[in-house]
Amino acid sequence: MTLSPDVAFAVEDDAVDTAVIFAVDKSSSIGPGTAQLQLNGHVEALRSAEVAKAIASGAIGCVAISYVEWSSVGKLDVILPWTRLCGAEDASNAAGRILERGSDGIERRGGGRTSLSFAIDAGRLLLGRYPGHAGRKVIDVSTNGTNNDGLSVSDSRARAFEVGYIVNGIAVSRDEPGITDDLPGYLEHNVITGAGAFVVAPSKPEEYAMALRRKLVLEISDSQTGGAAGAQYASNSVR
Repeated sequence: MTLSPDVAFAVEDDAVDTAVIFAVDKSSSIGPGTAQLQLNGHVEALRSAEVAKAIASGAIGCVAISYVEWSSVGKLDVILPWTRLCGAEDASNAAGRILERGSDGIERRGGGRTSLSFAIDAGRLLLGRYPGHAGRKVIDVSTNGTNNDGLSVSDSRARAFEVGYIVNGIAVSRDEPGITDDLPGYLEHNVITGAGAFVVAPSKPEEYAMALRRKLVLEISDSQTGGAAGAQYASNSVR
């Protein structure tokens, strides 16, 4: 797999505690309600006091994030290129750019099938191109479906594991027609990998933002254990 040369990553070549790719599903099954749930959930999380505190708690006190939207093989929009966050103001500014450019599901951006394998492989390549040093690298996959396009998702997960990356998952919906009855279980057994990897599955739409906020705190504070109200965290044995 190669990435288009127009995928730019202008960021200071400084170290960060964690680099996180937010890989957000924009496939044809993602309607306006779900698209806005994902978009607003990430924005609220980045603007929360909990996330600002978690960023400051690191040894360096900075993280790097990139926000991308994906669907079938080859369909990837980089909404926010690599951006270094060293405090609440940086995080809020990044959230504003995501809100401005991210998909709300009303103006469709191509749709397509659901290639979790492509999302993981693209995230792996983008993490590999981060220009600074990151103590930990995470691919954060948000989806409402199972892999139905492209390569084997298990093989893509294995490639991420081989280079030391963590893959976490968030199950946006567990009752969409045509997918497994146990999406969190599917993500646990086929998608997530790495030390402390987990799946978060909000039981109600209104709990999504809270679950995502706590998920991000765990990712950037290197404490991927425990649970959160309204969410299920499933530890993954390394595969």
